[in-house]
Amino acid sequence: MPHFAADDVSSMQRNQIDFIFSSWLFEAENHPDVFTNKNEDTILAALDEVVNSADSGAHMVHRMPGVIPQLLQSLRNPHFDGTELARKISHDVVMVAEVLHLANSVAYSPGTPIESIDHAILVLGENGLRQLISGVAFRPIINLNSGGFTKKLAPRLWTQSERCAFACHLLAEDSGVDPLDAFLAGLVQNVGLTVSLRVIDKISDGKQPVGSPTFCNALADYGRTLTGNIGREWHFPETVMTAIGEQQVENMLAKLSSAGKILWMGDYLSKLDILARHNRLDADDPKVLEGLSEKEIACLSRLASSEERDWVGATPSGLRTQSQP
Repeated sequence: MPHFAADDVSSMQRNQIDFIFSSWLFEAENHPDVFTNKNEDTILAALDEVVNSADSGAHMVHRMPGVIPQLLQSLRNPHFDGTELARKISHDVVMVAEVLHLANSVAYSPGTPIESIDHAILVLGENGLRQLISGVAFRPIINLNSGGFTKKLAPRLWTQSERCAFACHLLAEDSGVDPLDAFLAGLVQNVGLTVSLRVIDKISDGKQPVGSPTFCNALADYGRTLTGNIGREWHFPETVMTAIGEQQVENMLAKLSSAGKILWMGDYLSKLDILARHNRLDADDPKVLEGLSEKEIACLSRLASSEERDWVGATPSGLRTQSQP
């Protein structure tokens, strides 16, 4: 069993990072209260109705495009068939554009422009395609015109999701956990929280601030519940569903599955990276690395040295928009 620093990072450390991240997310560093105000209570009550409704909130996102499950299934096949994969991708114009864009990116530095799907697949290879396809499949699909909270917070959440996915993929190497499952878990964990922003935009009275620590903790719980509901609707792999569900268990790190521990640490490291980038903590402070293993310190270093488009599968052209369902 590989060593995970999730066993060593204290609950106090994790809670502090979650608090700083939520404060940055909502720009609530100067929020006057620790506990919820009336506005926040109304929002949480509305979210409670959503997660306990007949469809459990799964109606708030569109179904996954039909071609995606086929592609993911193909990529799980050890006998990788590039020709068959190219045929499936060619039926989806979004996938065609994404595959060609990545194959022609600086990361792959092609000598001449790549114009065919077959050539692009050859250039990207299996691992590149796995992460690219999953990134396209599970990119949050939201209406960026829906309101101020969605417009401001959704891009931040997506950035953290991408970095968490990258971290999870790195941590999964030589761990016995499928790197694709780890990547997916990191990428989709914030889907429910992102969807919750619609409710905040709809319910918030705009008079009282949003972002108290108590509110953020409750919002995170509702977000994870929504992610689980949406995941079941989209038939996420069981390993992914289990890892996400385990994040709601407090003070039970020793009992998490290997995938659950990877997601826990990937989320933690990605938040450290983002907070350091936005000057909310000092990445050179020895206390920031306290409790981390050598592998996780190396992972954090990879995150710090990478830009948003440096890793395969995290090359979105921006969040896609759609009409409210």
